[in-house]
Amino acid sequence: MGTATAPARENVSSNQTPIYVLFDVETVQSPEKLTRDHLVRLAAGTLGAVVVRNFGTAGECASVLRGLDTCPMGSYDEEIVVPRIPKLGPAAYDHYDAHGLGDAYWRDAEESARHRSTLLDGTDPLTLAVDRVRRAWGGRMRPATADGRAMYAGMIRETNGGMKMHWDEIGREMPGTLDEPVITQLGFNWYLSVPEAGGSTEIFRRRWLPGDEAHRDGYGYAEELARTEPSVVVTPGAGDAVFFDPRNYHAVRGNEGPGRRVALSFFLGVTADGTLSYWS
Repeated sequence: MGTATAPARENVSSNQTPIYVLFDVETVQSPEKLTRDHLVRLAAGTLGAVVVRNFGTAGECASVLRGLDTCPMGSYDEEIVVPRIPKLGPAAYDHYDAHGLGDAYWRDAEESARHRSTLLDGTDPLTLAVDRVRRAWGGRMRPATADGRAMYAGMIRETNGGMKMHWDEIGREMPGTLDEPVITQLGFNWYLSVPEAGGSTEIFRRRWLPGDEAHRDGYGYAEELARTEPSVVVTPGAGDAVFFDPRNYHAVRGNEGPGRRVALSFFLGVTADGTLSYWS
């Protein structure tokens, strides 16, 4: 994993062509150290990921986990997503069709937001996460909307068994859904709990191409598509947050030791006027 001190250019002898570092991991030690520049460089593709240590305190994480144990948990479609991934809150993609987001999405969104709203010592952990991201962005930040309604954000998932290599891009997967389209997309994960070993995320510098559908594997893709591409591996600690561009192929490795891999997640999008919108 890269570090915050990685040089902009690797050391080379005078008769070599300079090799520029364009896909590294930058680590900051607290949410106060996260800046707009980090998010802009992620969007530009010159960073592979940003890790924010101690985004949430041990007490904040423990409080959310205790509350989560009393919440009714759904899951992704278990005929498609194997192993099962328990989650609180709907993924917009699961409810999208030619008519947009149906009534079931909005019902699930309302109920899930109600359950999540008191998980952090009687308050909503999403509010804390958004406030800390907003301070870093230094500009407008608001929920994404569809048909004039604020979309659900702040899904909490438990991905102990990992996830296949896949990509996420709302403009391709759900065209026309957002009232205000975004020109780039980022992913955010705040890790409330992590296993003692395993549970890393590998992010490849490789975007989807139409021919990739020949390598489809259920909801994911064969990793041979991206194996020769540059990649970064991020193994967060409990309380850390990770930002990356989910339009790049990425895969989650399964747990290799005791412990749960639980994260609060949402997507971020930058609109044409510089507003940061968010949804799950």
